[in-house]
Amino acid sequence: MDNQIQIENYKIQKPEPWAGSVDDQQLIEKIKESDFSNSQINEGRDYCYFLDKIYYTSNAESNEYVCMAYTLNEPSNLERASVMDVVVEENEVYNIHRISVLREGVLIDKIPDMKIKVLDSENQSSGGILSSNKKINITIKDLRLYDVLILEDSRVKAFTDRDFLRKEFSKYVWVSPDNYWAYGNFQFTFVNEREEPVAYKKVFFRDEQGNVLEPEIHHLKKGERFVINEENYINPVDASREIFPFIDFATESNWKDLSNYIAPIYEEIYNKSSLKEFAPKLVEKLDAINNQDEKLQFAIEYVQNNIYYIFNADEMNGHKPQEPNVTYENKQGDCKAKCVLLKVILDYIGVDSSVVLVNYHTDYYIKYYLPSLLSFNHVVVKVNYKNEEYFIDATIRDEFGLIENRGFIYFMHYLEVKPDQELQQRKAYRYPYYCIDEKVEFNAQNTTGKLKLTTTYKGNRANAMRRYFKNTNKREIVDSWNNFLFYSLNYSNDRNGTDVRNIFKDASIDIVSDDKKLNEVKIEYHATVENPYYVDPQNNRFLMYFDRNVIKASARDFLHKDLPFWHNFDNEKYEINLYTDQKIDTEEKYTIQESTINNPYFDYTSRKKITKNGATVFIEYKPLVNLEIPQDDFETFRTAHHTVADSNFGLGIDIIEAGFMNRLKFNFKKRFK
Repeated sequence: MDNQIQIENYKIQKPEPWAGSVDDQQLIEKIKESDFSNSQINEGRDYCYFLDKIYYTSNAESNEYVCMAYTLNEPSNLERASVMDVVVEENEVYNIHRISVLREGVLIDKIPDMKIKVLDSENQSSGGILSSNKKINITIKDLRLYDVLILEDSRVKAFTDRDFLRKEFSKYVWVSPDNYWAYGNFQFTFVNEREEPVAYKKVFFRDEQGNVLEPEIHHLKKGERFVINEENYINPVDASREIFPFIDFATESNWKDLSNYIAPIYEEIYNKSSLKEFAPKLVEKLDAINNQDEKLQFAIEYVQNNIYYIFNADEMNGHKPQEPNVTYENKQGDCKAKCVLLKVILDYIGVDSSVVLVNYHTDYYIKYYLPSLLSFNHVVVKVNYKNEEYFIDATIRDEFGLIENRGFIYFMHYLEVKPDQELQQRKAYRYPYYCIDEKVEFNAQNTTGKLKLTTTYKGNRANAMRRYFKNTNKREIVDSWNNFLFYSLNYSNDRNGTDVRNIFKDASIDIVSDDKKLNEVKIEYHATVENPYYVDPQNNRFLMYFDRNVIKASARDFLHKDLPFWHNFDNEKYEINLYTDQKIDTEEKYTIQESTINNPYFDYTSRKKITKNGATVFIEYKPLVNLEIPQDDFETFRTAHHTVADSNFGLGIDIIEAGFMNRLKFNFKKRFK
């Protein structure tokens, strides 16, 4: 082996006694051909002869052991096996027990052919993330197609005083294996060596007919093991439409006890020192603001924009919150530190607030998990103000507005850091404002069209648009709007392949106003269009404007047996005006078509005003969001979105060409339509 000096991030050693031991002859005997293995290999898949995985937990450490043997018949798998990356957390050690190949019946030790580099985990140390994680890069020389690779390793995490939660509580989620692989033998073992009982909950397991079984909860005392063992196994889950079966292991507890455990820790931090003592200049600025709405806005934006966000993601629950005076003095902190400082400031100005635990990424699964503080990976601040409930993410930058105008955070489940709390679920939400309010004006005279879009963005949309204009080249922004309009005006069907810059002449776009209290950004786009009409293969001319963003394709195309549809669309309002110096068909079916949809989860209206030379459509879309659509309601919900897509998401007008023959053709078409 090239590395003679071992360092603390990895070791080469034998496995722990609880993992058992396998000698070379036993390994060779476990790697046997069978009808099952041959059928998989003949289908062109790689094959795993065995996978033995053990998770061991105690009050001092966690240890995840894996021993496996699999084929390298596919070049892509050979490449991945030749160069492997293992990311380890702070105080975590990667132990290599065995790396071998079985080649033509001979077992060859590949540890001498290893080269190991220990690098900073650069994927995690950027954009405000300070990570002590390390990436162990392992290169193995001379792996060959049709080798069988044997890997035996473990990852051990020793708990320090910083890891007080992990010492007290265990959490591990086992997810059934990838269904690409076929396994001659698959075994998973959970070993509880903690003083406290560990509960485990089996979720989304299925019967032989594929129906989801009711969750099961069982318990493991100290020294007990849970084992899954399967022979000739392929995970039957339909990955695109079903949730993989999983088992949640967690130290036995309940939400009330957990909230009573964490609340005193935060309460002690809140009371360490007063804001007047450690932040007199900030207090002076707060006292100078007479309007309470503006004072609240200033407090939120101060913490969001003036305290630099740093965190080690793997340690979110690993240590106590930083004291607010330290956060203020250093002008930096993780999500806990920023939220604690914000709460202390809000307490000073007399605004009721609390810190809450959330997990945006696994929010859907929290209701299935066992109660555990380790289910959360982020904290935000809940603000009760003027009889309304708001959630503020103190880690966000460049967000503006009085509290009712700020961006909305989508998530459902949270645990409030107060005594005697249960897991809470947020109510569904209706925006009190339009996130997008757009007016389109397109006037065609002779062979030229004048196009103007005036769009007001609010809330999340306003914040996103500010960032977009700040970080994007102006030419790129204009091209983006041009490309969108190329499809909205249906030019993609009669001049596809044409450079959009040659269609939209003198195109320009600018922010014309930006109200930081209302959190509104208004944008204007202007362009001149030569040959403004869409012309079909029969040389009929049309003015058309259909905004495909109004169609919610994700709702129409959604297919999943287990996951309900997560409803998180914006309030939207559009006024589309199309005018021409030509006569139009004022009775054309789709031109005059209007719609009214009153679904329990969204209201949608389109209303028309038709004149002899043009038309206007007014569209309003008002969804009820931040909720899951129940499966019993979903098909009606989907059908309503199909109705929107049936020519109700814009406007088209038919030109009546001048001349006697064209008039006859129009009347004939109208009579037999």
